Amino acid sequence: MVNTNKNQSSVAVFILLGFSEYPELRVPLFLLFLTIYAITVVGNVGMIVVIKINPKLHTPMYFFLSHLSFVDFCYSTIVTPKLLENLVVEDRSISIKACITQYSIGVICVVTEVLMLSVMAYDRFVAICYPLLYTISMSPKRCTLLVSVAYSCGITGSIILTYSILILSFCETKIINNFVCEYSVFLFASCSDIRFSELIFSILVNLNAFSTLIVILTSYLFISVTILKMHSGSGRYKAFSTCASHLTAVTIFYGTIFFLYFFPSSKNSWLVVKVGSVLYAVVIPILNPLIYSLRNNDVKETLRKLKDLKIISQ
Repeated sequence: MVNTNKNQSSVAVFILLGFSEYPELRVPLFLLFLTIYAITVVGNVGMIVVIKINPKLHTPMYFFLSHLSFVDFCYSTIVTPKLLENLVVEDRSISIKACITQYSIGVICVVTEVLMLSVMAYDRFVAICYPLLYTISMSPKRCTLLVSVAYSCGITGSIILTYSILILSFCETKIINNFVCEYSVFLFASCSDIRFSELIFSILVNLNAFSTLIVILTSYLFISVTILKMHSGSGRYKAFSTCASHLTAVTIFYGTIFFLYFFPSSKNSWLVVKVGSVLYAVVIPILNPLIYSLRNNDVKETLRKLKDLKIISQ
């Protein structure tokens, strides 16, 4: 049943404590997170530009990677500026509407990234297991369709979870020991029955996480079998190297997600949530462009050419 107590929710606010319990670290943390955010923006936007201008990178794998970089950039941008603000101001309040908006956009980014990683696993599966059919199976039209489905699922998931928040009632100002509007924030701050919202959240998170993980694990199972059947050592190394960056990104992403959402609750649960939030919102967006650029010769070659042309600084 939709909660009709709108007046209480409209005047209630959240106070995101962030890292205010460590006043001596506020300046170092601000400089650290600002540096990470600047590198994140440059890295992800740079990755998109490099893929766009280099014809060698106009392949399905890099098409998906450019969208992965875009999603990482978006998520970091909706979270990090508020984190930086809370490190330098005394008023750390955020309205319910602003918090819900941040969370809604964040859900789009998270769900889309999960699906994009599974799509990239499928791309590697087709490329290694069925190379002769790769051009047909991963045609531009199909790639566009897969990306569209990923964004559509992200938007749909965001709408459903946002609705499950809007039916809650928030009666008073709540102090939140975090720097980002996670789902647990709304459940903690609610003064109404949260069982229905918890159920929706649990169903969607488990369905999305485990279904995409099954796709990824199945893809790499077939990839591993195919690689082991190869007689050439150089062929096995080349096949594995094309998957190494994606495997690294998947391991970091899913490790953080499971750490954040499936860690047993305890007295230190807010600390766990905060650490997990830092890993996902701040660290992962900077790692993906580094992982793919450092391990990819085509990307590094493009960067060298841009330096030679003085398009980017030495």
